[in-house]
Amino acid sequence: MTPRVETYFSVDVEADGPIPGPYSMLSFGMAACGTFDGAEFTSSDPAERTFYAELKPIGDDFVPEALAVSGLDREQLAREGLDPAKAMSDAAAWVKETAGGTLPVLVAYPLAYDWMWLYWYWMRFTSRSPFGHSRHLDIKTLYAAKANAMVAESTKRQMPAALLSRLPHTHNALDDAIEQAELFQNLMRWDG
Repeated sequence: MTPRVETYFSVDVEADGPIPGPYSMLSFGMAACGTFDGAEFTSSDPAERTFYAELKPIGDDFVPEALAVSGLDREQLAREGLDPAKAMSDAAAWVKETAGGTLPVLVAYPLAYDWMWLYWYWMRFTSRSPFGHSRHLDIKTLYAAKANAMVAESTKRQMPAALLSRLPHTHNALDDAIEQAELFQNLMRWDG
C-alpha cells in the first residue's frame, strides 16, 4: 500500500463575535505550507499558494470589540462581500486543487476558534468540509507536546524566538495565516 501524503493548510479567521450562527465570519485566509509523508516534512513558501475571502455578514448581530479587531467594515461587506455559499464552495475547490492527490490537513493557532468558524460555515453552506470532520492540527498543542510544556503555558510569548515568524500579526486573515504557517513550519522542524 502506498503511504498517503498530507498537505498542510494554515488558516486564520476574522469574525464579528464569539460563535458562528448569531455572529458572522467576515474573512478567512488559507496558506498551503508544506507536506508530510509520515517520515519527512517538506516546507513550501506559504505566500505562494493562498486563498482569501471577505464575506457578507449572515445576520445583524455583532460585538463591536470583535469587529474592531479586524478593521473590516460590515456595511461595505454587506454590499461587496462574497455570498458565504460561494466563498465556502470556492475555498473547498481551492483546497482540493491545491492538495492534488494528498490529504488536506488544516492547521491553526489556536485551532478551536478558526476550525469552529470554518467547519460551521462549510457545513451550513456547502454540507461538507474539504478537511472532513477531523483532519486538523492545533499549532499550540503541537508546541506543548514537543516542548513538554503545559498547554496553558504554550503561548507565543513563551515560545523560543527562533520558532516565531518574523512577520507581524496584523489581523488580516491572510497575513495571519501566512505568519502562523511559518510558526508551524518551524515547529515541524524543531526537536523540542
